[in-house]
Amino acid sequence: MTRAAVCFGSPSPEHDISILTGLQATRALASGPFEVVALYWAPNGGWFRVPTGSEAADFAGGPPRGATPVQLLTGPDGGFWEEGRRGRRTNLGIDGVVNCCHGVPGEDGTLQGLLDLAGLRYTGPSARGAALGMDKLAFTGVMEVAGLPAIPTVCLTPGVDHLPFAPPFIVKPRFGGSSIGIHVVDDLATATALCATQPLLAEGAVVQPYLADAVDLNISVKTYPALSLSAVERPLRAPEGRIYTYAEKYLQGRDGMASAPRELPADIPTPLEAELRSHAAVVASVALVRSVARVDFLWHDDRLYVNEINTIPGALGWYFWDHEGIPFGQLLSEMLAEAELGPTRRFRTEGADGTALRSAGTIASKLA
Repeated sequence: MTRAAVCFGSPSPEHDISILTGLQATRALASGPFEVVALYWAPNGGWFRVPTGSEAADFAGGPPRGATPVQLLTGPDGGFWEEGRRGRRTNLGIDGVVNCCHGVPGEDGTLQGLLDLAGLRYTGPSARGAALGMDKLAFTGVMEVAGLPAIPTVCLTPGVDHLPFAPPFIVKPRFGGSSIGIHVVDDLATATALCATQPLLAEGAVVQPYLADAVDLNISVKTYPALSLSAVERPLRAPEGRIYTYAEKYLQGRDGMASAPRELPADIPTPLEAELRSHAAVVASVALVRSVARVDFLWHDDRLYVNEINTIPGALGWYFWDHEGIPFGQLLSEMLAEAELGPTRRFRTEGADGTALRSAGTIASKLA
């Protein structure tokens, strides 16, 4: 693999943070043996090839100076095509894509499905793994079936008039990453009202018991060249905060989540760390983890709970692996090597041989 693309941005609430991750990855990857192409996914859904030396501020008003429109095409001639003069298009010849798009639609299976249809190899989760990781209700259910301790989770619909746990409650977008759109409320009526008024909850919401004084504990999982687990981190939230907020994760330093305050490695009891690492290995297996992911836990009243998974974590979780002695460039190279080893997804057409069509008769007769 010689020509790698880094895609970032996307029409997502996490658009800005994705740009930071993408620009960091572009710089780190360019220091290695790859020819790097930077691809920006704008808020309006358009794709642009942008200069690899771009800075974050260059995107404050949209595509930066020097950006060139590109198209992502599916089918036999799939791939990223650059639009040139007089309507001519050129295939960018991408060997592999580093996906740095956080949240929907870059992390929920939408982009992964497009890349599959385009015949492109890419880092991060597969379409199925991405969809599972982004659906908090489905992910919790899979954890329960796997025998892991998960926080009780209820899908909040208009017909729900009671909950199997006591208030306060935490309300989250069912399909969404990070901490955007999360609210802590004191009663079910407030939770229901939020679902009717908050855009980020419009596609679905889940409600869980709010675990006061719970300790956040995170670990990164890497699947190539073999399953590896990082040291455990403890994010340091504000003393007065009820949750670990989006601002605390991403807006307190120049490097996004990589510069957020944390304790790494976390000062926790040895038996607790062993339990967490055991659970993380199971999560990696049943949640179809690929590349690098972050698994988030909550420790409350001497009990450890699997909270959620971030399949494309902020800064791609490189700070975990930098602590393990793996530089960002090496981490990215390993992610691309894993993507190259796995074939692009093949869609099966066995059985679609025309037999049913030839014997079907007319459509009009079927409507009679």
